[in-house]
Amino acid sequence: MRAVRLHEHGDADVLGVDEIDRPEPGEDELLLEVAAAGVNPVDTYFRDGSYEPVSLPFTPGVDVAGVVTDLGAEVEDFETGDRVYGTGIGNATEQGAYAEYATIPTDRVVHLPDGADLTEAGGAGVAAVTAWRALIDHADLEPAEYCLVHGGSGGVGHAAVQIANAVSARVITTAAEEYHDDLEALGAETVLDYGRDDLADAVLEASNGGVDVILDHRLDDYLQFDADVATTGARVVGIGENSPDPAFTNDGVARSKDVSYQFMSMFNTPDLRVPLRSVAHLMDVGALSIDVSREYDLEEAADAHRDVMTESFLGKLVLEP
Repeated sequence: MRAVRLHEHGDADVLGVDEIDRPEPGEDELLLEVAAAGVNPVDTYFRDGSYEPVSLPFTPGVDVAGVVTDLGAEVEDFETGDRVYGTGIGNATEQGAYAEYATIPTDRVVHLPDGADLTEAGGAGVAAVTAWRALIDHADLEPAEYCLVHGGSGGVGHAAVQIANAVSARVITTAAEEYHDDLEALGAETVLDYGRDDLADAVLEASNGGVDVILDHRLDDYLQFDADVATTGARVVGIGENSPDPAFTNDGVARSKDVSYQFMSMFNTPDLRVPLRSVAHLMDVGALSIDVSREYDLEEAADAHRDVMTESFLGKLVLEP
């Protein structure tokens, strides 16, 4: 079978396509014929060595959707021919989706309903599960609450806009102007240009004086901003930053409003199947779609890795073997 592999850590040019043996599923694993594999920034960190060392040669890819072609001896809840999707995030050994076939443990994969698209599901794992964990599990977002999603055009952001809308929250998001119409179509009540000088005032106006829940992917830029636009008792969930030293300029603003801050990593999800099933249901009933901005074949994996880190796009990038 064909598989994208790296034989040394480095920039995107270390990725190439090899002809290798088809993997055999372990006792609690599925073998999938891969329909689509999401391309995530985290994939580039394993490639360049920023994350934990991996055994080389190595096939990247944490997000996958496909059809079950073989089962481990202890697998009971799946059959050959089942459509499934999942994510191996959190462990360098549980990757390999950039290939024609891939194995995945059964505790990281769920059945995909007929109403969900396989290609979209291939890009759903990290983005949609992170959004679900942030807004539902950590923030306990309620109907009619104001929810601010920073960076609504990104993978996590565009999923978060739809998940918040699905629970009847009132969604405010930020994005470049070219994506405003798209995000309104996905359920955002208010879309604001993230570069405007009066952004805080605009958020306060849109939220009738303060936001209840905030999803922040750039804490080093918005930690103080979040406190400034929060209402009393607001919940802020931080999922990332560009610089590892976010700081307040005035933490008294947050204390005066009893603002709660939760910093999270999807790695700590107790059971990935729980949010994966919830996301699958939303996709099945049409409440959540993963906008696939671009599709690449295996030979274009290097281009996909460059684009996911440098290009502007709505939604997700996926590889299709």
